[in-house]
Amino acid sequence: MRLFPAFCLAIVLATPAAAADKPVQLGRFKDWSAMTAGTGADKTCYALSQPAASDPKGVARGQIYFLISDFPSRKVKGEPQIVPGYAYPANGTVNVTVGSDKWTFFTGNNGDNGGAWLKTRDDEAKLVAAMQKGSRMVVTGASARGTTTTDAYSLSGISAALQKAHAECKM
Repeated sequence: MRLFPAFCLAIVLATPAAAADKPVQLGRFKDWSAMTAGTGADKTCYALSQPAASDPKGVARGQIYFLISDFPSRKVKGEPQIVPGYAYPANGTVNVTVGSDKWTFFTGNNGDNGGAWLKTRDDEAKLVAAMQKGSRMVVTGASARGTTTTDAYSLSGISAALQKAHAECKM
């Protein structure tokens, strides 16, 4: 199994408890941002975005993100992750669509914070390539309470944000 939710969620939901771990924005590129957090072996660089639209409206959710991370110390480049703003049900899945291409993510929780990842590096690379060629991505999942949500992301600026994140982590 890939990197588990606790570390990845900590990156996005980081608090200013430790200045070295506080995310730093490297730049904003249309609808995507490039960020970095940590130092040395703990350094991570990533591109992230929030949905342009979320349904159903009025559902209480925490922060919602899609991010693509580089972990230089583990030699991992371009690992996609979904942060839905709620906990997922046990053994849940999330569907991601870019154009006519579809991917299924597995889910995990760290308390009330959910996260979702792809199972293979090959699928990760294919998804990132599709995102860089596409204009819109749709993420559909369900909360532990059974509410189905759909988040639509603009892909405008993703290539530039990824390029900046990869350069920062020398990947």
